[in-house]
Amino acid sequence: MTNSRFVSYSLLLTVFFGVYFFSTISTAYAASNSVHLDSFPMKTLNNKASLQNGAKLFMNYCIGCHGISQVRYGKLQDLGLSKNQIKDNLIFNEKLTMASSILTSMSQDSKVWFGKRPPDLSLTAKSRSSSDGSGADWIYTYLRSFYKDPTQATGWNNTVYPGVNMPHVLWDMQGIRNAVYSEKDDGGTKKLIIDRFVFVTPGTLSSSEYDDNIADLTAFLVWTAEPEGQFRKRLGVWVILFLSLFAFMAWRLNAAYWKDIK
Repeated sequence: MTNSRFVSYSLLLTVFFGVYFFSTISTAYAASNSVHLDSFPMKTLNNKASLQNGAKLFMNYCIGCHGISQVRYGKLQDLGLSKNQIKDNLIFNEKLTMASSILTSMSQDSKVWFGKRPPDLSLTAKSRSSSDGSGADWIYTYLRSFYKDPTQATGWNNTVYPGVNMPHVLWDMQGIRNAVYSEKDDGGTKKLIIDRFVFVTPGTLSSSEYDDNIADLTAFLVWTAEPEGQFRKRLGVWVILFLSLFAFMAWRLNAAYWKDIK
């Protein structure tokens, strides 16, 4: 009887630890970037207007070099866009249909031009997760960290990804910034580090407006990495509630079963 009761309690513990394990396993992190990442404003993930604006920004500024091949144009209807809106505003090639994957329009020569083809961004929001922050934090910070650097082939550099080959395609919105350096003593060696940025050319948007637009673009890329992600999280809450109720009922049933057994 003691062994049977032990087995019953073990099953209950298995349910609880199983719920905990599967709710946290998805937050595994890759190697650290060793870079401070700003927190991505999560509220934009559930805002369809933000996601629609992010889709517009991606199609206007990013699709020329980067694709999101894991998503089809028709899937954009989940963002609240109609078929006509997608066809009229987001599909720029008459050969493409709602069933077509969202691919870059850049030719195969991009490998020759840049040394390698610009990456597909379908899973960037997942692949860039690290101990420094989520993939969303990385994208949000990266797109706000460009500055002019004449030593780079593109004329641009980035504090999150030093030496990046990507130019700052959103410079007209943010403006052009130069880095101001200061000296730091690193074990007896003088090292130049970026102290701050100064704008040499203002952008078409204010700093807060630019940050809001980057948050929208980041939210779209997070959605792209897992279009059913928000639904899965909402469903997960109900699953945990069900398992908790089941565990409670199993506990009371176990108590009722053994109460008359000495």
